[in-house]
Amino acid sequence: MANPILVLAEIRDGRLNRASCETVGAGRKLASARGGRLGVVLVGPGASALAKDVAAYGADDVYTVEGAAFASYASEAWRDAVLAAVQAASPEVVLMPASSLGLDVAPRVAARLGTALLTDVVELGFAGDGTLEARRPVYAGKAYATARAAGAKPAVATLRPNAFPAPPPENGRAHEVKKLEVTPAKVRARVTGFAAAKGTTVDVAEADRVVAGGRGLKAPENFALLEALAKELGAAVGASRAVVDAGWIGHDQQVGQTGKTVAPVLYVAVGISGAIQHLAGMSTSKVIVAINKDPEAPIFKAATYGIVGDLFEVVPAFTEEIKRHKAAKG
Repeated sequence: MANPILVLAEIRDGRLNRASCETVGAGRKLASARGGRLGVVLVGPGASALAKDVAAYGADDVYTVEGAAFASYASEAWRDAVLAAVQAASPEVVLMPASSLGLDVAPRVAARLGTALLTDVVELGFAGDGTLEARRPVYAGKAYATARAAGAKPAVATLRPNAFPAPPPENGRAHEVKKLEVTPAKVRARVTGFAAAKGTTVDVAEADRVVAGGRGLKAPENFALLEALAKELGAAVGASRAVVDAGWIGHDQQVGQTGKTVAPVLYVAVGISGAIQHLAGMSTSKVIVAINKDPEAPIFKAATYGIVGDLFEVVPAFTEEIKRHKAAKG
C-alpha cells in the first residue's frame, strides 16, 4: 500500500528533535484521514536505529538513508534522499518541520517535483475535494491566510514547531523498515560542524516555555533575572532584536521576524515593548504574559495576561512565587 503522507524527520545529536515528533504526529492524523499508511524518512548516521522511535509517534513505514554521502548535512544529498523516498512511497503530501533543515530542503524538493509548497503552517487538513488546505500566519502574524495546494502532487508543507502537539509515544508499535540506496547528485556545500552557544541548553524554537527579555532589562547582566525565572519554569531564554544587536545575548536566542519563530505553550515577555517585528515571531504562543512598566506598550495588546510594573521587582517576586508553589507541591 502506498503512503499518502510522507514525513522527513530530522535527526539531531543522535535523536529525533521535538519538531520532528510533532510533524510525524500531524502526518499520522492526515494518513488516518486518507485511510493509508504513514511513511517517514530518516536520513544520516543512526537512521535505522531510530526507526522504532518514529514508529512510536505513528510511522508505519520507515525509509532509511545512510552511507558516507550522508555522514554530515548537505542540501543536495538530503533533497535527493527525500526524492528517492517520494518515488518509493508515492505520497499525496510531503511534510517537514519548519526547522532550519526543513526550510532548506522543502523548497528544493518542491522545485524538483514541480509542486506546491506551503510554509510555516499552523493548521493542516484536506478540503472537501481532497486538496491539501493549510492555515498560516501572514503580515507579520497580524492575520492568517488559508491556502490550498492546487496542481501536481505531492504537495510539500513545512509545519511550525509547537503548533502541532506531539502525540504520546506508543512504544513497540509495529512498523516496517525500508532501506533506500541513494547516490546523491554533486554536493556543492556541506556542514562540517556545529558550535553550540555557551550556556544554551534548550533551543528557543523548540521549547514549550520561553522567557524573553528586551531593552527594559537595561544591561546584559540583568538577563540573570530571566535565567533564574526560566530555570524555575523549565523554559528557554529568548530575546528581542534590540538586545541581540546590542550584543547582550546571542542571535540564536532572538525571537522575531529576523530571528526565530516560536509558538510555545507559555511565552513571558519581560521589558519588551512589542514591536511588530517581534510579535511576528511569537504572536501564535498559546499563553502570553507581558511584564512592562509602560501601560501603553504594544505587547499588552497581544498578551493573555499583563503586568504593569517594574520588572526588577516583578520578575524576582514571580520567580520566588514559583519556587514556593513547587515546594508546596513537593
